[in-house]
Amino acid sequence: MKEDTLLDESLQKLYSPSDFRKIGHQLIDVLADHLDQVQSQEERPVIKYQDPEEELVYWKADMSSNTDMMDFYQKILDRSIHVHHPRYMGHQVAVPSIISSLSGLVTDLLSNGTGVYEMGMASNALERIVTDFVAQKIGYGSEAAGFLTSGGTLANLTALLAARKAKAPSSVWEEGHNEKLAVLVSEEAHYCIDRAARILGFGAEGIIKIPSNKSYKIDTSLLEEYLENAKNKGLNVIALVGCASSTSTGSYDDLETLASFATNNNLWFHIDGAHGGGVVFSEKYKYLTKGIDKADSVVIDFHKMLLTPALNTALIFKNSEASYKTFEQKAQYLWDSQQSREWYNSGKRTFECTKLMMSLKVYSIIRMYGEDIFEKNMDRLYDLGKVFAKLIKEREGFELLINPEANIVNFRYTDIPSEVINTFNSKIRETLLLSGKFYIVQTMIGEERYLRTSIMNPLTDKEDFIALLDEIQKIAHTLI
Repeated sequence: MKEDTLLDESLQKLYSPSDFRKIGHQLIDVLADHLDQVQSQEERPVIKYQDPEEELVYWKADMSSNTDMMDFYQKILDRSIHVHHPRYMGHQVAVPSIISSLSGLVTDLLSNGTGVYEMGMASNALERIVTDFVAQKIGYGSEAAGFLTSGGTLANLTALLAARKAKAPSSVWEEGHNEKLAVLVSEEAHYCIDRAARILGFGAEGIIKIPSNKSYKIDTSLLEEYLENAKNKGLNVIALVGCASSTSTGSYDDLETLASFATNNNLWFHIDGAHGGGVVFSEKYKYLTKGIDKADSVVIDFHKMLLTPALNTALIFKNSEASYKTFEQKAQYLWDSQQSREWYNSGKRTFECTKLMMSLKVYSIIRMYGEDIFEKNMDRLYDLGKVFAKLIKEREGFELLINPEANIVNFRYTDIPSEVINTFNSKIRETLLLSGKFYIVQTMIGEERYLRTSIMNPLTDKEDFIALLDEIQKIAHTLI
């Protein structure tokens, strides 16, 4: 006799439309109040820093709390960093537009894994439109194609896999490495390039780091020497990576010279434009990426300066065929043939099969605000970088590392003995963090420590920079 399976009432309540409507309305009000407060109240902290162990204890206690969900959400807001605060100038994380965040609610509710077309029909079509739009801005022709993936690290790894497929012996995918492969890259490149090369099995020896010049761009005069040295060591160099821009200083490599060198030496030319590649949308600043259209592959993060919640990255190939060749293997339950070139089955070209509906978040921004909204944001953030640099140069007791090309500005307080300048600036940053008034980070440039700002919020203005320098000066006088 067949037994009836009873649906537990709590499981049914998980999907209650009336609960969704009630809680959703309450949560939107909480989030709207949060935005209003962090954008308009300067005294509201950017971050309420807590010791990691204390934070862990706090949330362990919350597990047994009987407070309602709005109280829980408010605690999350209070105990998180506020990127919408104009005095957030720390890591390279987008200040997401409201419409992209609301689109995230739609994508989370639908939960379509878009690696296979029928699991994400709308999302895959929108992804094609978005990536074609990016390809056109890069300057690629009709043979270009790409996709969205979860972050610059994964995108750069995928691009180097494509480089290996194109330039290494064809047997690597099936038989593994029979020779030592290598990649040329600036010493200023993001650490994920080093990590990707190691994942690919190149080892430390296969990551050939070219020194940078005084502007922290790859020193192109050393390319020939380093390539020959690698060959003499028995390495097969398959790729050259350009930075647009570097992570520490925001400096753009000479992409045209790199492109010519790669062509002349039969190397795959890849550009890590995760942070600064978005200038392809800007008439004012796109000169920084002159030569980007000559690259075999380009990475651009929408979750840096393109107003989109993390993670959301475009990987675009100059020749679409290269993207399809990267992962050629059988998956009969997903598609009939691996050899067919189907833009709508992105699982053929990415690590991800159950891929998020990333395209909706980007497309919704363009649809609501127009194609030029990315340009407006890029111009604003880069203009602010120049404003801040000028203020630093005019302020006694401060030193600017270099005139910034991007929105990344490195500086330090110098009105102290040189032998303690590193530890002193580190203490300034720590004091700022604990105060919560501003959020900035720090970096090592050679052996010197600098305070580092990434201006990510278009609502930040000149008065915020003046207030930051005033606060640093006040902290310095207190410490002295």
